[in-house]
Amino acid sequence: MAEVAAVKEKRAKNPMRNLAIDKLVLNICVGESGDRLTRATKVLEGLTGQTPVESKARLTVRTFGIRRNEKIAVHATVRGEKAAELLERGLKVKEFELKKSNFSTTGSFGFGIQEHIDLGIKYDPSTGITVWTSTLSSPAPATVSPAVVVPPARSATSTRSPRRTP
Repeated sequence: MAEVAAVKEKRAKNPMRNLAIDKLVLNICVGESGDRLTRATKVLEGLTGQTPVESKARLTVRTFGIRRNEKIAVHATVRGEKAAELLERGLKVKEFELKKSNFSTTGSFGFGIQEHIDLGIKYDPSTGITVWTSTLSSPAPATVSPAVVVPPARSATSTRSPRRTP
């Protein structure tokens, strides 16, 4: 019993077990401009209470009918208590279970929700159903500092590749 208590105490002291929310980025990508994009804007505005930003396509993709610089998505960044509340609602829809592939090596994670009405928003027939994607960014704890890797200095006189031998 003493060993189990010691393990639990050691886990509680681990700074990486404390969830700190830096920001929550909500994204709705509809893949086209026009009416669907304005409906997605309304949904995101209803979720966050702030005006979302429209994202443009970087490249032209003929098979999807997307042109370069065409507005195809909206996103909003939420911080503080509102971010914690939205994250709680989103994880409740996912039943608090995420796959291992949802997590990155830097401490962030992302997941998607198929229908925004699962988050508690009343269904509006004019809006329809949109897909919601969120990404959580968490800062590294102050007690843990990332390792800084400094590449070795190169000789200014050598112009040859280091693998070649004369």
